[in-house]
Amino acid sequence: MADFCKFIVTSKLCNQKNSTFISIMKKLALILSLIIVAGCTQAQTKPDIEHIPHFKILKADSTYFSYTDLKKDKPVMIIYFSPDCSHCQHMMYEMKPKMKQFSDIQIVMVTFTEYNMLKMIKTFNRDFDLAKYHNLTVGTEGHTYLVQKYYQVTTTPYIAVYDHKGNLVRAFDKVPKLDTLIATVKKA
Repeated sequence: MADFCKFIVTSKLCNQKNSTFISIMKKLALILSLIIVAGCTQAQTKPDIEHIPHFKILKADSTYFSYTDLKKDKPVMIIYFSPDCSHCQHMMYEMKPKMKQFSDIQIVMVTFTEYNMLKMIKTFNRDFDLAKYHNLTVGTEGHTYLVQKYYQVTTTPYIAVYDHKGNLVRAFDKVPKLDTLIATVKKA
């Protein structure tokens, strides 16, 4: 080790006269640092959605439903929506006649509507007659935004489909074609 240190000290490369080499090395170090920082930043912006989030929602009947209430060994579809979103409403109009094809999956519809605005959820449930689908749960996470942050939702509806082990099958950040959604649910 001592011999190596002597080499470094006496080496022409470390000599102040060789400032071009030092300048190049500094630039390379800067570029390498920027690449590492960019890689870390990129990694932080991608959500880790591989598993079902630990959500807790308030349903229209003023009871709570959480991830622990999901039936074990059964696939799950989480839909992040807004009751007054036209895309969400259109999706429900399309899904409603084909709800039998979704009967083997637990559907959890989560919104961010304020707790004191449960009337919007009640109206949504009534308009789409959702009470008759026992595999479908609708509720609000209120101001926790846990689910919204988990998926980094920017537009609604956002859909994530999980298999019977709770592993992500596929996520949609825009409304998929209904046939694509049905095919994804069958894979779960």
